[in-house]
Amino acid sequence: MKLVTYQAHVEAAPRLGVLQDNTVVDVAEFGAGVGLNLPSRMLDFIDLGPAAVTRLQAALQAARGDWGNASALPLQNVKLLAPIPRPRKNIFGIGLNYLDHVAESSKALDTKPDLPKEPVVFSKPPTTVIGPDDPVRHDADMTQQLDWEVELAVIVGTRAQNVARETALSHVFGYSLIIDISARDNRRAGQWIFSKGMDSYAPFGPCIVTADEIPDPQTLDLWLTVNGVEKQRSNTAKMLFKVDELIADLSTGITLEPGDIIASGTPEGVGAGRDPQEWLWPGDVIVAHVEGIGTIRHPVINSTPSK
Repeated sequence: MKLVTYQAHVEAAPRLGVLQDNTVVDVAEFGAGVGLNLPSRMLDFIDLGPAAVTRLQAALQAARGDWGNASALPLQNVKLLAPIPRPRKNIFGIGLNYLDHVAESSKALDTKPDLPKEPVVFSKPPTTVIGPDDPVRHDADMTQQLDWEVELAVIVGTRAQNVARETALSHVFGYSLIIDISARDNRRAGQWIFSKGMDSYAPFGPCIVTADEIPDPQTLDLWLTVNGVEKQRSNTAKMLFKVDELIADLSTGITLEPGDIIASGTPEGVGAGRDPQEWLWPGDVIVAHVEGIGTIRHPVINSTPSK
């Protein structure tokens, strides 16, 4: 299933929907019509566990396109928000997780040229998250080196504490897309959180695809363009640490909980690694895609405070 958080109109409350072809069906309303008590928020649905996914899938198949009294709106008539508009915890970011990105980063960002022996972890606060079509904010007082990174996002479904790699994927609820926006000139004493963690620096969406539809997350093409020009194109097969390794590693010391988000790293092609280097500026438009999940588009706007 493709699950979304949507608004039926600009003043409506965010609600959980399921994408059926080009129609967004309200999950709570559909559930009520078929005898299922389902929530109206993505995090509450994730909390119900795998059984809720199975029940909803079965009910949708049985309905055969008859949504009863549930709201069923054309996709173009709703506003999609970030699938989880306000994560409960910081997003787990993974740095230097593609071979060629390690090489370009060592040349441009003073990181080590050696391949990491274990995942490089940082975090992005919940306030970084924006939904499809929302603007990325460029504050010229804060950065002159705003950069892009397309990434596969992993959404945790069940509690994972010190799990083995062999069972790690069983803890995944689904997958999505994140653009890890970075202010390269705002690293502080080697720490990345300010560089990675400013408001609007985690475009996220357009949906969460449940894990049953992506049994192998290491086969997905992903790409990113700026103003229509391709900057990144790769495949998740090229990750140094695969999704199951990331979950196993993180869970050795940090309990992963339902709704937690892992941004699994970016391939080569970031602005810092180009010759000459390229940066995002107000007026630019970023478009990113992950195979089987979808595409998000974001304008860059000026947010520099007036003097």
